[in-house]
Amino acid sequence: MRHKDKQAPESAEKTVRDIRRATRRQFSAEEKIRIVLEGLRGEESIAELCRKEDITQTLYYRWSKEFLEAGKERQKVRGWTASLCETGSSATTSMGSRGFPIAGARAARRSSMPPSRPSS
Repeated sequence: MRHKDKQAPESAEKTVRDIRRATRRQFSAEEKIRIVLEGLRGEESIAELCRKEDITQTLYYRWSKEFLEAGKERQKVRGWTASLCETGSSATTSMGSRGFPIAGARAARRSSMPPSRPSS
């Protein structure tokens, strides 16, 4: 009889996992981009944004990293980021370190900081 008791919780856990997997929310690429851009604007904290969108901060930061890396790769292909970095243009200081504009309170903080130097 003990053997049957041990099987019931395992099958119940499997059922719960299957239901969660089947009902997991799916975000379109447009929704992910909208949420990441909203976070980059800096009008509200990431924690507030994640609560409003009902996502975890870990998920937001994963999307943000993917978004920024994809943009960085796209700019490398075009040669845009490399040419700005080589010239030492002031455009790199008004842009984020990954070539994306910084807005809101983050831009004000960034403008008062010295420009970062690329690591060797």
